[in-house]
Amino acid sequence: MNGRATEERPPWGYAKLLADRLGQVGSALDIDTGGGEVLAEVPTFPPLMVATEAWPANAQRARKLLGPRGVQIIETVKDAPDESFELVTARHPVRPDWEEVHRVLAPGGYYFAQHVGPGSAFELIEHFLGLLPRAGEGRDPQRECAAAQGAGLVVTDLRTARCRMEFYDVGAVVWLLRKCVWWVPDFSVEKYCDKLADLDTQMRDGKPFVAHSTRHLIEARRPAPRS
Repeated sequence: MNGRATEERPPWGYAKLLADRLGQVGSALDIDTGGGEVLAEVPTFPPLMVATEAWPANAQRARKLLGPRGVQIIETVKDAPDESFELVTARHPVRPDWEEVHRVLAPGGYYFAQHVGPGSAFELIEHFLGLLPRAGEGRDPQRECAAAQGAGLVVTDLRTARCRMEFYDVGAVVWLLRKCVWWVPDFSVEKYCDKLADLDTQMRDGKPFVAHSTRHLIEARRPAPRS
């Protein structure tokens, strides 16, 4: 995608923060690890490192990538024992299950994650689908904090970012929509040929298509029982 599209990254540098956290605990669980690419950037894992991934193709890739380093791949958080991890992490989880996060965290343990925020990339999505209701409440950071607290966690940090995306090449748009298939579920080049042609004309005139991704960093702690 070099020279074809760009996307700002959140200012906090999740991958480095993740590596620092994992280097300080004895046990950790990474949720929705995908193919394991982000977790693989971590130089040192704790003695017990487990990751969840429900999609078989990704799970197979994660096992090949992370298995040789001692990482166990399981299907869901529900497969993990109670109070078994000092740290639970996630980068762009599909849907945080706060009750399960609380269950698997050891007392005093932390949840540390980067989530996709509300209305992410809506400018691009709405170019193809038209105006959509702003119903991304499930990804709203304040609502997520409230849900975490409702499950018994204490939110200790919350940061948000709105990151600029620019597309210079219509082929990059096609590539991204085929990768993020949930953005425009019925997408095909044939069906949206006119919309793509409009973008192509704009880009050839030297005007990139601009959208914005939203992210939030959240940290929450499971309180230890008072002695």
